[in-house]
Amino acid sequence: MPVHRRLTAAAAAVGVAALALPLVAAGPASAETDDYEVLVVGKTLGFRHSSIDEATSAIIALGEANGFTVDVWDPPVGWSPGQPERTLESTPFTSAADLEQYATVVFVSTVDGTNNLDPARPTLLDASELAAFQGYIRGGGGFAGVHAATDSMHTIPWYSELTGGSARFVGHPRQQVATQVVEDRTHPSTDHLDATWTRFDEWYNFNVSPRPDVRVLTNIDETTYDPGRSAMGTDHPLAWCHNFEGARSWYTAGGHTEASYTEPAFLEHLLGGIEWSAGAVDGGGDCVTWQEVDGLIADLVDDGSVDAHAAGQITKQLERARVLADDGANEQAAERLAAAAAQVRAHVKDEDANALLAEKVADLRTWQAAVG
Repeated sequence: MPVHRRLTAAAAAVGVAALALPLVAAGPASAETDDYEVLVVGKTLGFRHSSIDEATSAIIALGEANGFTVDVWDPPVGWSPGQPERTLESTPFTSAADLEQYATVVFVSTVDGTNNLDPARPTLLDASELAAFQGYIRGGGGFAGVHAATDSMHTIPWYSELTGGSARFVGHPRQQVATQVVEDRTHPSTDHLDATWTRFDEWYNFNVSPRPDVRVLTNIDETTYDPGRSAMGTDHPLAWCHNFEGARSWYTAGGHTEASYTEPAFLEHLLGGIEWSAGAVDGGGDCVTWQEVDGLIADLVDDGSVDAHAAGQITKQLERARVLADDGANEQAAERLAAAAAQVRAHVKDEDANALLAEKVADLRTWQAAVG
């Protein structure tokens, strides 16, 4: 896994005084890791989480310690106080070109009150702002969602696809201690964690599991807490990532409580997600999924870059690898992915298609070899 930044400095300078983090200098993973910009969106039209201010302070502190600057969009709206002393004077969602200054956009508990699915209810972003954001994402921008980022723009399916697998927040039990199983410790947001992660927070339930469409990073063990009436069962992802329409997208359901932003492990989790979504760090196959590679093959067949026979041979190896991975035989899956890579080399004649598909298969193999 490439070297990447870790949590390196005290956050007290911007209001996270309860947390003392060690000062450790860390080198960049690439030339892109220094001096980039992040946009934090805390705007709410619905319920306002008290932790939005703490999250913003923490991200500002993380930026000061790790080489990025932060703009904030969190204006007062209705009864929501916002963060008037921090917010930009006007919406940054003016055009995709204007948003390009940001390496990633972080939505922090951006509740807008659309969970009743009323199409007449105003959404967090209006039509023109949404168009700018979509253009930014499709142009290779980054997205990181924290906690109630999945309780926003319920009436815009595209947004739920961006946050991951169309999974929307539907409810939560009382705040309590619970244990997450860390399924993927290869990602920059989870590689500091042990096999399980126990902490206190508000644990979200979703309408569907996003697993078919994303790389699941953590899955909550419902036997370790009371999940309430909207329990999801054994498949209950809490953090995940994927590549979506050219963008890197990362989400964590943690971060309801103000205390979350004084927890070193959670802050490192948050930092890894922001840095990865910004393209500043890499790791563990960079959230390439089986579905992503299947979709790429279909697109390459459609545009004539890969013929049907080659696609069939490659897909056969990928399917075998996926079955092995689902059975927990990750090392064997990695071996099978080596066979898929050989099929790419042998049968894909178009140089650009060969390079792109080989890279994605290699990412899958890196992932499986690391978790095996």
